[in-house]
Amino acid sequence: MMQSTSKTSTTTPADPQAKAIARLTHTAKQFEGVFVQQLFKAMRDTVPQDGLTSGGAGEDMFTGMLDQNLADKLPQQWKHGPAEAMVAHFRAQVSAQADSSPSPVDFRR
Repeated sequence: MMQSTSKTSTTTPADPQAKAIARLTHTAKQFEGVFVQQLFKAMRDTVPQDGLTSGGAGEDMFTGMLDQNLADKLPQQWKHGPAEAMVAHFRAQVSAQADSSPSPVDFRR
């Protein structure tokens, strides 16, 4: 049995409202990753560093890379994360602006 590779959808990729919502979702996911990375960094800064357990520059580089990797993976495990809340909050504004103007949506309001 062959499966169809095309997705059926009510909106087309050329739809400005769908493009605006997709950009909003992508941006919210990026923000969520940065937020988690900064959260881990702030938590690590609370741990006291002494001479015996300090790994120096190598440890700093490794923990930075670990935090970045965790920030990429952890939000994917969340059922309801900050990105979903942001999309829900801004969806109406983005949809209204996309319908009224073909220009890019300005989130700086």
